[in-house]
Amino acid sequence: MTHQWDTGRSAEVGALLDEVRDHRDVAQVVQAMRADLHAHPAEWENHTLERYLDALAAIIDSVDNQLRNRGEDQPPQLDWALLARLLVGATGYE
Repeated sequence: MTHQWDTGRSAEVGALLDEVRDHRDVAQVVQAMRADLHAHPAEWENHTLERYLDALAAIIDSVDNQLRNRGEDQPPQLDWALLARLLVGATGYE
């Protein structure tokens, strides 16, 4: 971040989010998040555990609105792909 008003970004995990089908895929996403945090800690919006957990709680609480804005229905049960999106999304959620 170079300016006073710049905000951080979400974790960069490449195309992994598009490929999540099961718990092993989510584990790969989390490993990619960890690698990105290690390589670019100052770039994440929520780079401390406290900030990340606060953002994770907020993004989970707002999942209904997020899905509605994307034109998606809320699944009857949390699926692996949505879990991965929430985990990554919380890294940059404001």
